[in-house]
Amino acid sequence: MSARLTERPPREAEKRPPRSGLLRHHDFRLLWLGETTNRVGINITGVAMPLVAVVTLDASTFWVSVLAAAPWLPWLLIGLPAGAWVDRMRRRPIMLICNLVPLVLLASVPVAGWLGVLTMTQLLVVALINGFAAVFFGISYKVYLPSIVESEDLQEANAKLQGSESVAQVAGLGGGGLLAQAFGAASGLLVNSVTFLVSALCLLGIRRTEPRPEEPEEHRALRQDIKEGVRYTFKDPYLRVLTLYGTATNLFLTAEAAILPVFIIRELGVPEGATGWLLASSSIGGILGATTAKRLIARFGSARGLLIATIASAPFALLIPMTGTDWTLSALVVGSAVLSLGVVLANVIQGAFRQRYCPPQLLGRVSASVSVANFGAIPFGSLLGGILGTALGLRPTLWLLTAGLALTPLLLLIGPLRRRRDLPVAPVTP
Repeated sequence: MSARLTERPPREAEKRPPRSGLLRHHDFRLLWLGETTNRVGINITGVAMPLVAVVTLDASTFWVSVLAAAPWLPWLLIGLPAGAWVDRMRRRPIMLICNLVPLVLLASVPVAGWLGVLTMTQLLVVALINGFAAVFFGISYKVYLPSIVESEDLQEANAKLQGSESVAQVAGLGGGGLLAQAFGAASGLLVNSVTFLVSALCLLGIRRTEPRPEEPEEHRALRQDIKEGVRYTFKDPYLRVLTLYGTATNLFLTAEAAILPVFIIRELGVPEGATGWLLASSSIGGILGATTAKRLIARFGSARGLLIATIASAPFALLIPMTGTDWTLSALVVGSAVLSLGVVLANVIQGAFRQRYCPPQLLGRVSASVSVANFGAIPFGSLLGGILGTALGLRPTLWLLTAGLALTPLLLLIGPLRRRRDLPVAPVTP
């Protein structure tokens, strides 16, 4: 069964934001702020939880890597059915619930710390449940975005969202370290929970009524919907190769990220607050990538721009294991920033491509299929980093993983991208 594109009825002219500025678009501004604040909270959690494990509970390298894997495990458990559910439901209520769950759970960590009953088990449970919320939020906002902005504005919208995600990394990762330093590793999570409240309030302020999802012509089992989304994703030559590249990149990237905080604190002797800012240094490149994506696409085209961005930036990952306790600490900053530059450019291009290319009624399931493959690699990557770091040592493991990162863009050359200037805007249907 092949899915075809369906035309959306044109919206009234008076409802269109000026083409030159999504900043004037009330609902997009709130969605943008809400998603960005949510990402700030997730990034604070990403640095604060390992710091709680390392500093408060004196966890081993392996258990820190397990904690890093826990928020991503839900993608493997429910990612595919979540995409089918999102295609059947309104997305804003889902996103609201997914902000309220972490708000409550993160507040429970400092409470347990104050009572002297905090354990590694509680941290793992909080990370895992927050991961379930992140699955639904991540799929929902990608499907919700095309109902907020016009098709021709998706590239700009995705660039803004990716740019603010990089800003959120700077604020979240750096802020996570500072919160840990100022209030204690566990108590900083209480401040973090407020970010999810702000995100929920932004979503409540959106004025446009979300249209009901299209009803299928006949009632079908959830399994059939999931199967259709997976088949569509992996049969399409563009979606297939982009998903393969994203999965391989995430495997190596998260294996490296899982052991990097331990490497910085224990081998380089960097204090907690500075560790957060070092981890946030990669976001400098992400911000640059988001702001230059439009110019790169205009100059080289979306397909060629994707190849140039990834192939040119990935080898800079090899600077990371060169880091020492002297001026070579800058190698970590430069390597992480340039690597992030390429990753964000790729994300901007791919995000707009999928939202324009995929049939609207399949977008949730396609997004879920791609995300399950990409994010499903993350817990394996985190565990891989912990196992290799324990067996080989932290620096040799970083050399091995960054060498893998340097080679992953070559996967993009096995598909049709190398023959095109631009990615297509619609699939060819029989």
